[in-house]
Amino acid sequence: MIVDSATPLITSSWLIHDFFRPIFLRWVVVEQKQMSLAFDRSLGLRQLPVEEVEAKLNVTVVFTTVDQTIGALKKAGELAQSLGARITLIVPQIVPFPLPLTSPPVLLDFQEKRFREIAESSPVDITVKLYLCRDGMETLSKVLSPHSLIVVGGRKRIWPTLAQRLARRLRKAGHEVIFTER
Repeated sequence: MIVDSATPLITSSWLIHDFFRPIFLRWVVVEQKQMSLAFDRSLGLRQLPVEEVEAKLNVTVVFTTVDQTIGALKKAGELAQSLGARITLIVPQIVPFPLPLTSPPVLLDFQEKRFREIAESSPVDITVKLYLCRDGMETLSKVLSPHSLIVVGGRKRIWPTLAQRLARRLRKAGHEVIFTER
């Protein structure tokens, strides 16, 4: 009798352990695939006609930090003027898990003001696309066209920095990446 009463107790504790484990994993996978476009605005000196925007080559700049992105935008501006291209600044803003995806830790009005100031310093029109997401690299893989021309700003160090690792991962994904030092 003692053996019979102990066996169901052990079985039930394993059932509880196995019951909650798959639910947690499923929740994480579903949450990581979420992404939301917060704003998509053309910021700069003048508004381009739709036909002119669609016909041009696109140089994409991925936001890293403000200083590094300004350096990348200068390099992208040189490329855009020589190639007759347009510039798109992609900003993947990571929203931590405790917050809902629609309420980022930094207000969108503040972000828009900051990117408007950055865009006004550029001689070329810039389209800013800010994405609220859980995983920045996954968002970039969904948003970028295959074989995109991408400029990433960063600092060159002996050890790989976050921006250098981002540039390497984008190259492995098949994109043409130019790394600029600031």
